[in-house]
Amino acid sequence: MTVSTTSASRAAQILSRPIAINGLTLPNRIAMAPMTRSFSPGGIPGEDVASYYARRAAAGVGLIVTEGTYVGHESAGESDRIPRFHGAEQLAGWSRVAEAVHAAGGRIFPQLWHIGMVREAGRPPFPDAPAIGPSGLRLDGTEGTGKAMTRADLDAVIGAFAEAAADAERIGFDGVELHGAHGYLLDQFLWAGTNRRTDAYGGDLVARTRFAAEVVAAVRASVSAEFPVVLRYSQWKSNQYDARLAETPEELEALLTPLAAAGADAFHASTRRYWLPEFEGSDLNLAGWTKKLTGRPALTVGSVGLHGDFNRAFVGEGAPVRAIDDLLDRLEAEEFDLVAVGRALLQDPEWAAKVLSGRFDELKPYDAAAARSLS
Repeated sequence: MTVSTTSASRAAQILSRPIAINGLTLPNRIAMAPMTRSFSPGGIPGEDVASYYARRAAAGVGLIVTEGTYVGHESAGESDRIPRFHGAEQLAGWSRVAEAVHAAGGRIFPQLWHIGMVREAGRPPFPDAPAIGPSGLRLDGTEGTGKAMTRADLDAVIGAFAEAAADAERIGFDGVELHGAHGYLLDQFLWAGTNRRTDAYGGDLVARTRFAAEVVAAVRASVSAEFPVVLRYSQWKSNQYDARLAETPEELEALLTPLAAAGADAFHASTRRYWLPEFEGSDLNLAGWTKKLTGRPALTVGSVGLHGDFNRAFVGEGAPVRAIDDLLDRLEAEEFDLVAVGRALLQDPEWAAKVLSGRFDELKPYDAAAARSLS
């Protein structure tokens, strides 16, 4: 096992600094990354889900970003065990989750999600609903069983995101994150591989941002001015790890500028390994470039606390603990502002407390069994 030699005082000093996102001040720089858990029968998060998030908040995680939650559109998802962010029972469950996290001293954002053409026909919670996307194409470029979105579809989905964000503020959440990464609906519009539209929502890179920007703008208009709106995005897609939205910093700036202008207060830049540079000629990772180009706070994520191959680590193989000295160096240099931790926090709810207090020898390698429970 590789154990960090970083001093407790340095970790605490760098990670414990407060950070503001719009009108919300977070107590430290550690966030919990969104991870699908499928422990919400009927789309309703129960007391076990509330306790799961509250345990991480009580142990020092400054910001909880929930697992992806389906917005109120019939084509948004494909599982009746993944939580929904619409419906009286579902929202009542989420209200209890927010209350539990706040009681533990944390802050919490729901991640709002529409999976688009990733959806298979006939799947719950609404089996008769078709899959929809910008051009009716799967991530591999083949035609799916769904359809290209009409103007009515676009308006309905935009409205669903806006309504979910308004509900999040109403029931006590501290902000929202919009899932625009990993080949799901918003990302399907951003990526040339799935967006072949010839109308105003397709074409060059800037034109392909229009739908996501309209979602961001509608969400921004549905909540109060100081309520944080974060957009998560990625270059890579599920099973399309070499996919890229932008090949150069100039292209990335063209992509992010309309989204920031629409009202994104911060960006969550999803990478598979946070320590890898995004473009040749610079050591900046995707979050570093995002902050440099937009001036907005940026969250980094990608195998924080883990070594090894991304896919093997995901199933619990070859994932020893990785030292965080380089991560602290980057935070201290203000390359990015927050660090989102995923599988390490599944393995150990006390991960943040151990890191903040320098108990690095107590950190354990990720075991895939951690994903099979809400410990």
